[in-house]
Amino acid sequence: MRSRIGSPTNLNKSNRLRAAAMIVFLCFCVIPAFGATNLIKNGSFETPKVPVGGFTLFAKGTAFSQWTVVGVAGNMAIVSGNFVGDGLAFVAKGGKQWVDLTGLSNTATGIAQTVATTPGAFYTLSFFVGNVVDPRGAFGASSTVRVKVNGKLVLTAKNSMGAGVSKQVWQKFTMTIKATGPQTAISFINGDKSNDEACGLDAVSLTLNPPGVE
Repeated sequence: MRSRIGSPTNLNKSNRLRAAAMIVFLCFCVIPAFGATNLIKNGSFETPKVPVGGFTLFAKGTAFSQWTVVGVAGNMAIVSGNFVGDGLAFVAKGGKQWVDLTGLSNTATGIAQTVATTPGAFYTLSFFVGNVVDPRGAFGASSTVRVKVNGKLVLTAKNSMGAGVSKQVWQKFTMTIKATGPQTAISFINGDKSNDEACGLDAVSLTLNPPGVE
């Protein structure tokens, strides 16, 4: 019996199978990796580098590594995770640096970043707020961050978990955002009182939700 391998019928069948496999492969290639990509750049504030154990101030209107300083006239700071004050260790949540929204001005100043989004799509925004409770009073008792999306207040995140702990305690906050345009501006503003000298922010993330997840 003659082998059928290489016959026109089998070649056509083989070509059809290869074509089907290629279609499946291409379909997988174009499916977005939902939740896999952080759309926020420099969300752990690792750049620019600041002195180990110290900090660097940025005033309103200035920019650093994808972020712009916004809010009222004042400043904020990128702080080393090795910074120590009043016997308290101001550790970072992610990486080696974090942001203190109070800076030295202790004003309603903060940072903002604009990201590319798909109108009508839902995104998950997550971030950590750092808190210390300072018995001596300088660094306050609670940390409050006001989150704005396209200039509108959408969340007030408050952390007061630092009592009785000698290092900065981080609390995670998560919320869903629905994009209304091709770009979305997200800002984090200091909400502490003027006599509170510490309000931590770190590990900011924005990811695209899968279809149907709001």
